[in-house]
Amino acid sequence: MKSGSNLEKVLEGGHFAVTAEVGPPKGTSASVIQKKGDILKSYCDALNVTDNQTAIVRMSSLSGCVILIRMGIDPVMQMVVRDRNRIAIQSDILGAVALGIRNLLCLSGDHQKFGNHPTAKNVYDIDSIQLVKTVKTMRDEKKFLCGENISGEVPLFIGAVENPFADPFEYRVIRLAKKVQAGADFIQTQAVYDVGKFARWMEMVRDQGLDKQVHILAGVIPIKSVGMARYMRDNVSGVSVPNEIVTRLEDAKDVKEEGVKITLEIIEQIKEIDGIHGIHIMAVAWEDIVPVIAERAGLLPRPIL
Repeated sequence: MKSGSNLEKVLEGGHFAVTAEVGPPKGTSASVIQKKGDILKSYCDALNVTDNQTAIVRMSSLSGCVILIRMGIDPVMQMVVRDRNRIAIQSDILGAVALGIRNLLCLSGDHQKFGNHPTAKNVYDIDSIQLVKTVKTMRDEKKFLCGENISGEVPLFIGAVENPFADPFEYRVIRLAKKVQAGADFIQTQAVYDVGKFARWMEMVRDQGLDKQVHILAGVIPIKSVGMARYMRDNVSGVSVPNEIVTRLEDAKDVKEEGVKITLEIIEQIKEIDGIHGIHIMAVAWEDIVPVIAERAGLLPRPIL
């Protein structure tokens, strides 16, 4: 065991994992995190706390994770390289471990022009692959990037993200291989709507034997409105929403129910793909649908380890 986190135990134990996201508030209220944690805790193995998602200032991921730990929930701390240099990154990692956080997801971060401080200066001192390598070095060699020794253990289960749908498609598996080589223990993917294309990507993953080296959790985003489906199809880079899904929602009497049905169908197909070890549900401002999806998809009860 690298970290002893619940998520690691579930995945290493061969169970099909379920994770979800908790978006921190644009404010100081711990109750926002607590309410979301209460909704999700019985239905997921771990909960991601986002890190200033879409470059909008929110409560820190580290603080959100500590609130979840107090509730007995295994958190996944997200960390983007957009906002921190290597000094701040390593400092925050030490602090996270000291406070009981055992899962870390390494990301680049959305460009600041999309957020509420578009003129902010980005950092990108290191990239997301280098961040994975940094965490692995801290954990396995107990050394900082500068080569100095770390006092104490750094028990972390290291995660990264991958987008199977971005262009060029052939490069995506190469990028995944780099993250695995850098030290990723688990991968959470961009939302899957085009299951055929995702299956082709997974075939390339298996051809390189990467499915045996890393735990891959397929991302799903339940769609609750036609507008949301159109927006993701037309405006969200790297998300592939087939026109037939948009049409289904346009023709539906109950759009939210149709969105849930689509999500359940996608999960069912994902579960049939060799090399998938779980799903990551990103229910944007719709956390209370996660229990419904988990139950109707036959993902309950969650293992108690």
